[in-house]
Amino acid sequence: MKPGSLTPARFHSRVLAALRTLAVAALVVPAVALAQAPDAAAGYPPQQIRFVVPFTAGGGTDVIMRIVAKHLSENWKITALVDNRVGAGGVVGSQYVTTQKPDGRTFLAVASAFAVRAAIDRSLPYDATRDFSGVGQMARSPSFMVVATSHGFGSLKELIAYAKSRPGELNYSSSGNGSATHLAGVLFGNMAGINIVHVPYKGLTPAFNDVLAGEVPMIIPGLVTVLPYHTTGRLRIIATTGATRTGVTPEIPTIAQAGVPGYEFDSWTGFLAPVGTPAAVVSQIHAELARISKLPDVRDRLTALGFDVIGGTPEAFSAVIRDNNARLGKVIRDAGIKAE
Repeated sequence: MKPGSLTPARFHSRVLAALRTLAVAALVVPAVALAQAPDAAAGYPPQQIRFVVPFTAGGGTDVIMRIVAKHLSENWKITALVDNRVGAGGVVGSQYVTTQKPDGRTFLAVASAFAVRAAIDRSLPYDATRDFSGVGQMARSPSFMVVATSHGFGSLKELIAYAKSRPGELNYSSSGNGSATHLAGVLFGNMAGINIVHVPYKGLTPAFNDVLAGEVPMIIPGLVTVLPYHTTGRLRIIATTGATRTGVTPEIPTIAQAGVPGYEFDSWTGFLAPVGTPAAVVSQIHAELARISKLPDVRDRLTALGFDVIGGTPEAFSAVIRDNNARLGKVIRDAGIKAE
């Protein structure tokens, strides 16, 4: 063998040396790239943030969002817009958010109806879990069974007795097929063993107004919608859907206490971001929302409106949506509810 020729031993040695060099490079390059990568939250927040509310103005989600937007604007010195994009039971506004850049400038304010719609409608133009990232749950509240005073129901037992004596004659309105106001009624009818008729509307406002006018006997909305009319005697709250009585209406029993043991149906409000929004941005906006939720005036106002302030983590809120889909799925299937 000639001096300097490449023996098997030398070849093996060189291969090992080359592999060691590549291994070192593999460790160094990502570290350099990481050092050079820009901070996703650098320069955040922008001068304007948009919170899309896919429900009508004046409802619980809208009221909460306007409280949050006011405090966020004041603290961050930016413009926080509340954008009501109504239609198709919340689908129009939700789909709009999926078309926006995931840059922390657009968020979706949702209620439990968002998860319900996802469970009932498999043809949605978005995926409720894959196309959004959780930001945080803001509040939770029971709904309130409200009756028109002109129909004369003084208690839940009187209403149930009427429905049992006249099957199919008692109507209740809702903000739309598959909405929280719809499913609360379905669950109530099933558990009370009565046949009540669902009358869907295109939004909470017209559904509520017809109860106020006495055209429909009953609806099960949030407290923010009905409290002023209950206080003045134009409508009557006969029960709440929560597990316990509320501090605002301690004289009003729960549906479970008033005659339907085991009944419970809570609503919630929270925030989502388009999927792909940087984690650092989600963390920053979540921290601000959590700060706002702890402000005494915010807690006092939301409590007065019947809400329990939550302020949960992004991961916990995503889990709430998944759990709601699973819990209400059976109710939807058993009732044969289909998307309109």
